[in-house]
Amino acid sequence: MLSVLRLRRLIRQVPLQTSFIFLFLLCILSVFLSSYFLYAVKRKLEPSLTAGHSADDLYVTPSRPLPFLSGVGGTLSSDGTRTDPVVLVFVESPYSQLGQEIVAILEAARFRYRTEISPGKGDMPTLTDGQRGHFVLIIYENILKYVNMDAWNRELLDRYCIEFGVGMIGFFKANENSLLSAQLKGFPLFLHSNLGLKDCTVNPKSPLLHITRARQVFSGPLPGDDWTIFQSNHSTYEPVLLAKTRSAESTGLMHTSVVQDLGLHDGIQRVLFGHNLSFWLHKLVFVDALSFLTAKRLSLSLKRFILVDIDDIFVGKEGTRMKVADVKALVETQNELRRSIPDFTFNLGFSGKFFHAGTDEEDQGDDLLLSYVDEFWWFPHMWSHMQPHRFHNQSVLAEQMMLNRRFAEDHSIPTHLGYAVAPHHSGVYPVHIQLYEAWKRVWDIRVTSTEEYPHLKPARFRRGFIHRGIRVLPRQTCGLFTHTIFHKDYPGGPQELERIIDGGELFLTVLLNPDPCEDKRHKDIWSKEKTCDRFPKLLLIGPQKTGATALYLFLGMHPDLSSNCPSKETFEEIQFFSGHNYHRGIDWYMEYFPLPSNSSSDYYFEKSASYFDSDVAAVRAAALLPRARIITVLSDPVERAYAWYQHQRAHGDPVALKYSFHDVIKASHNAPVKLQVLQKRCLAPGWYATHLSRWLQHYHHDQILVVDGQTLKTDPATVMQKIQTFLGLENQVDYHKILAFDPKKGFWCQLLDGGRTKCLGKSKGQRYPDMDKQSQVFLRSYYRDANIQLSKLLYKTAQVLPGWLREDLLNIR
Repeated sequence: MLSVLRLRRLIRQVPLQTSFIFLFLLCILSVFLSSYFLYAVKRKLEPSLTAGHSADDLYVTPSRPLPFLSGVGGTLSSDGTRTDPVVLVFVESPYSQLGQEIVAILEAARFRYRTEISPGKGDMPTLTDGQRGHFVLIIYENILKYVNMDAWNRELLDRYCIEFGVGMIGFFKANENSLLSAQLKGFPLFLHSNLGLKDCTVNPKSPLLHITRARQVFSGPLPGDDWTIFQSNHSTYEPVLLAKTRSAESTGLMHTSVVQDLGLHDGIQRVLFGHNLSFWLHKLVFVDALSFLTAKRLSLSLKRFILVDIDDIFVGKEGTRMKVADVKALVETQNELRRSIPDFTFNLGFSGKFFHAGTDEEDQGDDLLLSYVDEFWWFPHMWSHMQPHRFHNQSVLAEQMMLNRRFAEDHSIPTHLGYAVAPHHSGVYPVHIQLYEAWKRVWDIRVTSTEEYPHLKPARFRRGFIHRGIRVLPRQTCGLFTHTIFHKDYPGGPQELERIIDGGELFLTVLLNPDPCEDKRHKDIWSKEKTCDRFPKLLLIGPQKTGATALYLFLGMHPDLSSNCPSKETFEEIQFFSGHNYHRGIDWYMEYFPLPSNSSSDYYFEKSASYFDSDVAAVRAAALLPRARIITVLSDPVERAYAWYQHQRAHGDPVALKYSFHDVIKASHNAPVKLQVLQKRCLAPGWYATHLSRWLQHYHHDQILVVDGQTLKTDPATVMQKIQTFLGLENQVDYHKILAFDPKKGFWCQLLDGGRTKCLGKSKGQRYPDMDKQSQVFLRSYYRDANIQLSKLLYKTAQVLPGWLREDLLNIR
């Protein structure tokens, strides 16, 4: 108190003039401080457009290859298993070009992914399951969808990324409405948009690089005039790609077109692209970003295996065959390639009948080529260049092959290389046993390749396979196949060839490594007795113990619907797409369906309840039957689980007979293996949203109908009317007139003449003892979240919620 009084007395003694001077000095200091914070600090955060990096600075000033931070995006827990190796891709629409390009790269690299429409104020997909994250990486086709997300979902996603160490990739592509300069909302990062760029280079110090190499500048303009560059002085941002602007005012400085966020700002690592993937270097950096942000969990090997086939080495009309100069150029090219690719060797295909069939100059070229016989690999076509799959006479095929083999022996051409020996225009098709036997007898084939077999577009869907001990490679997967001999005559012109090399199909094939019934070439190699009309147009996929067998019976009552023939092993079910039967081939599958009549109303269907929860059935079915209709019957998962347990008891399953239902569903991970297996078959099929989502990844939701199992049980005629409309059947049947309720069986049966009924067997529709209350309470809790997810999924796909599901949701508090 005494100090305060002394201060007041001192101030009173200060002259008025001195007080004014003191106040003036305080004002000057205030202005100075305000100017500093409003100008200098902001200038540090927001560089001008003219600011940039000189090309020399990139190689002198080291960037910050900071290690991953504990708990920051991109890191993994010590066991490396906190997240599933699945990428969550937010797209603007199912048909957006950039979204499809992102998915194409993920598919080609065999990386698992899930696509979602970018949420605005809608629900975010489920990110976690207990202590485990569902996704290892987040990708936004439009990063602004993330930046402008509602606060609730934004906080939910950011918290997930930080907690589980998940990174993010985003793309920013300007349009006519984009601001020329703006700050990215919530980030110390500034964007300058709608620019033309040129002369791109890679920052050699970027920690992101894996496949990408920073060896030279990509000279020339970058595609498009709608590029965005990133600028910031915050230490969290590191340039990955840099380029100059194309404007007349360009100072020659380098500006960042791809930037890496090290996570120092908010704990989340990101890689942001200032354009889409049309520029080939962006594809490389995108693949590297996948690797870096997932701690190499989603990473491609640096090894590549390239085989170049040169077909029909002696085949061709005069004027198009190889001359001496061409052969020398071939050898020189091979030697040049070997400087970059050790032991690279061209693979030459030959038909001996056409040797020395050109002009004198071309015949000299043939002789010179054979003088280099040991410099190349060789593979045989047919002697007369015929297409072997069109012939079914094994002796003729063997004779043709033997003639070519004798030619090879006469000219010291190796007749067995162990691999890369490929007959022309045909692979090892399971439908051509004679061809297979002839090959084995004459050539001892172990590895072959095929002409785009399977003939799938795009090429990333093709896979090799093994048939009867022969390894079959998918051939011509890079789009280079052409009948054109001369460079200037390449289809589409030489510029088209350059396009597929610079970021096109050939580029992606080296970087990353249609439906058979829609493909004319697949049809051409089939026998005339084969027809895709024998394949089903409808799949009834289950799951088990929901009423699918009853629906199978009702469908078979329709005059336009024909079911498959019964299987000796699995009765009415073929179980082709879900088990070992798949490897028996499509001919085996086709034999279960009758030959089609001339009627246009033929509509085949099959029912296999194991399809619904199979990990592989959906993708396999979509590959063969992409236009098929899918029906699933969903009943209360609690009742379904109990019905499966009682079904197993009725069939004498020793585990089900030994343990009570409650013991089964509550079994721990330390329980006997057979008990755990029974538990999984009781519980897992009831995760309806999980399994249905898998089918929706491969079929449009308009192709899938969800049937309420309870309504099917109580009012099947109404359900059948809905199904007939869904299938678009010409003949509409009134099922009220052909179904009758059988009080003894307790369900609806087929009504026959004279009022008699035809019902399912004794194992169907059984009445079981009531489930114990304790198990009911446990299962209601167990399936609660799964049922909530199912309701969201059905709402999203415009499906009607089953009555049992609506009732269950009402009871959730």
